[in-house]
Amino acid sequence: MNREQISRLAHADHPIAAPLDDDSVRRLLERGIPCGDERVLDLGCGGGEWLVRALTTYPQLRAEGVDVSVSSLTHARTTARTLGVHERLVLHHEDAVDFAAVHAFDLVLSVGATHAFGGLLATLTAARKHLAPGGRVLIGDGFWAGEPSPEAVEMLGDLADLPTTVDRVIADGWTPVYGHISTRDELDDYEWAWTGALASWALNHPDDPGSSQALAAATTHRDQWLRVYRDVFGFVCLILRRTSAEPEWTAPPPQ
Repeated sequence: MNREQISRLAHADHPIAAPLDDDSVRRLLERGIPCGDERVLDLGCGGGEWLVRALTTYPQLRAEGVDVSVSSLTHARTTARTLGVHERLVLHHEDAVDFAAVHAFDLVLSVGATHAFGGLLATLTAARKHLAPGGRVLIGDGFWAGEPSPEAVEMLGDLADLPTTVDRVIADGWTPVYGHISTRDELDDYEWAWTGALASWALNHPDDPGSSQALAAATTHRDQWLRVYRDVFGFVCLILRRTSAEPEWTAPPPQ
């Protein structure tokens, strides 16, 4: 059982792959989509949950998603078709780092996927390439809410505290226009859902060759969460606009 399969099973009860409840997701989308007819891009869309929710809420919206996972994109297509929004959704199977669109986007999303780009600021650099003038970026990333142990840093990366995180974003030329800090309930609910869904699948499929691996992964993850990073890890989502005016977006040259 590979990492992608484990993640898919672990998110069965929490399709938003980040510590956010449904109300928080709704509010963030409302702030990122002020008109309702925007063009939206999700870099690292996974199963397309953000895009599908936006499309079902805003009938005039158009959306595109990029991800390297075939199974996740298949799930996104199936969900979109079931909900009748598939004609307004385009999905791209490729590395989001290399993605080049033929038009700009009013909202660019990347929540919980900054590792794919090499960090928060690198993700913002990638998002900026796709952003229409006056557009918004919705980005979500972790921060240290307390003093981390060396083990926590090794596990989750060299994050900053929240003020420093925001300072770095501002220094990079962005202005936050809205934000959400995940609550303790959201953080705990996400971890319980992740470990619980994976463990439940393993217990429900004892004869599956991947059952013991899935149960071990759930046990290890739960232990690391409770013992290593639960008390020091936070998660913030920011809606950002460019601080200064930028040149009009231009299409990439033909390949």
